[in-house]
Amino acid sequence: MRAVRSRVAADVCDDAGASPVEFVLVGTLLTVLTLGVLQFGLAVYVRNVVHDAAVEGAYHAALADTTLEEGARRTREIVSRTIGGEYSADVAVGETSALGQETVEIRVTATLPLIGLLGAPRSLEVTAHAPVESFD
Repeated sequence: MRAVRSRVAADVCDDAGASPVEFVLVGTLLTVLTLGVLQFGLAVYVRNVVHDAAVEGAYHAALADTTLEEGARRTREIVSRTIGGEYSADVAVGETSALGQETVEIRVTATLPLIGLLGAPRSLEVTAHAPVESFD
C-alpha cells in the first residue's frame, strides 16, 4: 500500500509534459491580444482617414470658386482611394453658421472595421467644418 501511495504522489508531483500545455495557453492568449491591438490600430487608422478626408472635402467646398458637391466628391474620392469605396457610403454636405461665420459642414457616415476590414455599417460618423471664402 505504501508503494502505491508513493507512486501516486510521485505522479502527481511530476510536471513532465506541462511545458507544451503552458506554451499553447500562453501562445493563444498572446496571439489574441496581438490581433486585438492590430484591429484597434486599423479602426483608428480608418477613423483618421475618414476624418481627414472630410476636412479636406470641407475646405475644398468652402473655396470661393467651388460648389458643395465638389467638396463631397473630393471626400468620396480620398476615402475610396485610400481605404476603399465602401467606406464612404454616405457623405452629406451643407452650409451652417458657427459663431456668426458661414461654414461648410461635411458629415461622413462609414463602416467601422471590427474583424479585419469587415464591420458594422454606418457605425462611424465624422464631421468637419470649414469657413466659407468669398470674393468680397
